[in-house]
Amino acid sequence: MRLEIQIIQGSILDVTAQVIVNAANSYGLMGGGVAGVIRRAAGPEVETEAMQQAPIPVGKAILTSGGKTAFQGIIHAPTMPEPAMRIPAKNVALATRAALQLADRKGFASLALPGMGTGVGGVPPIDAAEHMMNEMLSFSPQSLERVMLVDVDAAMVQAWRNRVS
Repeated sequence: MRLEIQIIQGSILDVTAQVIVNAANSYGLMGGGVAGVIRRAAGPEVETEAMQQAPIPVGKAILTSGGKTAFQGIIHAPTMPEPAMRIPAKNVALATRAALQLADRKGFASLALPGMGTGVGGVPPIDAAEHMMNEMLSFSPQSLERVMLVDVDAAMVQAWRNRVS
């Protein structure tokens, strides 16, 4: 089975998916960027749930509730060990793979991912798109059917579009 991949410019909070991904840090702290936006919508209890499962190594992912959102859960896939770190692009691949594997293992059919590592992590959108697409295209899902790539940043959305065309 192959993943259906959709590319959307907008807020990850506005998509229709069972679970969304937070490009996290290993502590589960949800301060800035997409994490902060998710925390404000979901409520502080989601950050507390993530922190209770920390430390989360880069290359692993954890699942919390969706809090006050309509999502069935939030997958926290660290791209960085410490908050607000610059990261190597390979961390994007590790975090993307971990998120896909966890969503699939938990039986979810739809997942939304933001640009991973492109905010405070400092990974250029073209590099993040390459690593994310490579992971999605090589992934063999059991239950996961659809992945939505969602970002407010037009450069990230264009990088994904360029990578699939």
